[in-house]
Amino acid sequence: MSTPSEASRIFLLITMLGTGLWSWFATDGNLVVWFSLTLLVATPILSIGWYLLSLVAKNRRGELLTPKVQNALEAKGRWPHHSRKP
Repeated sequence: MSTPSEASRIFLLITMLGTGLWSWFATDGNLVVWFSLTLLVATPILSIGWYLLSLVAKNRRGELLTPKVQNALEAKGRWPHHSRKP
């Protein structure tokens, strides 16, 4: 299993902030209902969005999110083969 891409992480933040903002006004500031509604609405949006992102990224080569990871992977002997998809 690979780590989430940068696009997936950005999509998570945008979705949680967007649904959180929307549900705050929909619940009139009731904290428990706001939290529940945010999770209830964000879950299917994230599932569908991450699936679509995986389809888009299917034929793309993987990239490192941070350059510091390269040194650790080289030391373990897993660089550059870790980012190749079969």
